[in-house]
Amino acid sequence: MTALKYAISKGRNSESVVLHTDRGVEFTGSGFQGLLKENGMHHSVNRPGYCTDNAFMESFYHSLKAELVRKRKFRSFKQLHRELGRYINQFYNSVRLHSGLGYTSPIKYEQMAA
Repeated sequence: MTALKYAISKGRNSESVVLHTDRGVEFTGSGFQGLLKENGMHHSVNRPGYCTDNAFMESFYHSLKAELVRKRKFRSFKQLHRELGRYINQFYNSVRLHSGLGYTSPIKYEQMAA
C-alpha cells in the first residue's frame, strides 16, 4: 500500500489505470482494494493456473533481481527501500531501454504518446 500511495502522490491521473498484481492477500485485501477504488483504479489479477497473465510483472521482477538484488547484501530495510526507489524512479523508468517500447524508456515513451 505504501508503494501505491507513493505512486498516487506523484500527481498523475489515476483514473482508468489498470494495476496488475498476483493473487496475494496483500493485494486482494479490503485496504488495498479500497485504495484502488478511491482513486478510480481497476485491479487485474491472473487467472488461477495462468501465470503468463502476469508476464509483464514477472519480466519486471526478473530485471529487478538481475540488475539490483542478486549478489548484493543490504545493510538494512531502509537501504533496500532507498535502492529500490532509485532503481525504479531513476533507472528503470528514466534510463533503461525497454524492447517492448521500441527501445525507449517508459518516461520517454509516455512523453511521445502524450
